[in-house]
Amino acid sequence: MRRLGSTTLETILFLPLLLMLLMGTIELGRLTYTYYSIYKALYTLARQAGTAQGANFCDEDDAVLQSVKNFVLTGTEEAGGEPLIRELTPDRVEIRIERYNSDRGDLDECGCSVPGCDTANGGLAPHYIVVTLTDGYPFQLRIPYLSLSPILLRPQVRVPFGGL
Repeated sequence: MRRLGSTTLETILFLPLLLMLLMGTIELGRLTYTYYSIYKALYTLARQAGTAQGANFCDEDDAVLQSVKNFVLTGTEEAGGEPLIRELTPDRVEIRIERYNSDRGDLDECGCSVPGCDTANGGLAPHYIVVTLTDGYPFQLRIPYLSLSPILLRPQVRVPFGGL
């Protein structure tokens, strides 16, 4: 009889630890799913922006780029649509262009000038398009009895210009 009581007591003491591990595993899965969803949206945005006809990467308010951002993040080309990923709006996404610097052997941000990447004024096309979130995406873990600060997810996508 004494053995049965000790087994019950051990189970009661061990159960909160098991529940915390289960909740942690679930939250880790939710974190991974959220990061992958954001990464996939940014990748799709970069691919569509890189193949969009008439996109001017030197104009922050370019209608073609705004349309691509809206379509990928809200499902509609018009501004003001409901975001597909909670709180991920087109104004939080930054599109940057880069070119390979053969002198240094690395990538540089491509300047918006005629010798740079201003294709609207006769400049050369960039080599890569980089899409990031300006301030990151705050992700809040929901584990009972633990107060945790949000984790900032900062996915970055680099794709070749023109979809090559």
